[in-house]
Amino acid sequence: MSESETRTTHFGFQDVPEGEKAGMVHGVFTRVANRYDLMNDLMSAGIHRLWKDAMMDWLAPRPGQRLLDVAGGTGDIAFRFLRRAPGATATVLDMTESMLVEGQKRAGAENMADRLTWVVGDAMALPFPNESFDVYTISFGIRNVTRIPDVLSEAYRVLKPGGRLMVLEFSQLPDPGLQWLYDRYSFNVIPVMGKVVANDRDSYQYLVESIRKFPDQETFAGMIRAAGFSLVKYRNLTMGVAALHSGWKI
Repeated sequence: MSESETRTTHFGFQDVPEGEKAGMVHGVFTRVANRYDLMNDLMSAGIHRLWKDAMMDWLAPRPGQRLLDVAGGTGDIAFRFLRRAPGATATVLDMTESMLVEGQKRAGAENMADRLTWVVGDAMALPFPNESFDVYTISFGIRNVTRIPDVLSEAYRVLKPGGRLMVLEFSQLPDPGLQWLYDRYSFNVIPVMGKVVANDRDSYQYLVESIRKFPDQETFAGMIRAAGFSLVKYRNLTMGVAALHSGWKI
């Protein structure tokens, strides 16, 4: 048996062979691709749009930069980046082709077609040369990968010296009482809404579970430092429901 078949990882609260997780995650996002924005609305009560704006505020895109947006789905981050940075370009990478197809249908995609590239690929083995990008972003995607350290290592590899990593992800509330209330909402409401709105309870159940398996803010910051990044900082959003992590390749 291969190493990926003998080592296990988590798929939500299930333990699964590492070699099977990517296919299982691919299945989830294939099923929810045409409802991706709705999915994030359900998961965040609609606040994810403000979080993405906050991400751009902290990132402060500059003209002429080259962005790689991994797990870029329907292009939300790339569109925001390009609107703020004249002359910049963006490559959107996602493992699920149907997610990219949905992104290319959006109005902004046609208006920015000459500045956008869409690529099907694996965050753990990026199909780009070393030091290719000025900025690397991943939004609500890193918790779904099989090996987070591999993703961060690849991010470091493809960034130019002076390049910046920024991660937006659901996180953990530092207040135990608020976390308890958030858990009750997440586990009792979101999967039911997924069943009613998208006829897909299982995918939304997985997504809620995947948030609870993701490292807390300090632990994840330590993983970013271990990948070689410097000046690593994070900001909690909505009391820690989500967090922004930033690091620099120096």
